[in-house]
Amino acid sequence: MKDLRRYLALKYIQYLVLSSSNAVSTLLGLLGSAYTMILLQSAKVSSKSTAVLISSLAQADLLVFLSLVSDVVLGSFGAGVSPTASALARILLTANAHVSCVLLSCVAFEAYLITFLPSESRPLRTVRNARLISRVIWTLVAAECALFLVDDHLRASGASAPSRGPLGLLFQFSSAAAAPLRSLSYTLGILLRITNVYIYYKIFFSMSPR
Repeated sequence: MKDLRRYLALKYIQYLVLSSSNAVSTLLGLLGSAYTMILLQSAKVSSKSTAVLISSLAQADLLVFLSLVSDVVLGSFGAGVSPTASALARILLTANAHVSCVLLSCVAFEAYLITFLPSESRPLRTVRNARLISRVIWTLVAAECALFLVDDHLRASGASAPSRGPLGLLFQFSSAAAAPLRSLSYTLGILLRITNVYIYYKIFFSMSPR
């Protein structure tokens, strides 16, 4: 449907084209996601793997809404808010961005398969596989952001953080893993942008009249 294609174009611009989020793109993204979630409940939209991925993409913007609510709630308490609590809003935005970028790349890859390998890829492009992929993406990003949150808490607490026992090992692991994971996330973000540009470049020229 045209509305879903417009929504995907909006999300690609928001997460894979713009260097940073802004109030206008965030608001448009939230409105687009709300409209898309309503649209996907319609009987006119067939239950296909692409629709499952787009639905998960729209649901990811709930994290942005929760982050905005968190900012409002934390702001009402003033300066007494702990650094860990204020870091939660940033972690929610990070989770939203990472989930959205990977899901958009999955949609692009599926479009590539539909265009160039429609018959061969049909057994892979199932609703069940799309739901499994969405769950795996959400689980991995949740684990990543949990590490970031623990590392932020460790940095904020400083010497008061436990250094022995299972909890101490958890803090040490989080501190050691957070820095390379942030670097890896940045590198993967660049690779996803390049890959998406290449995929849609190939699709565009394959469909252009010769």
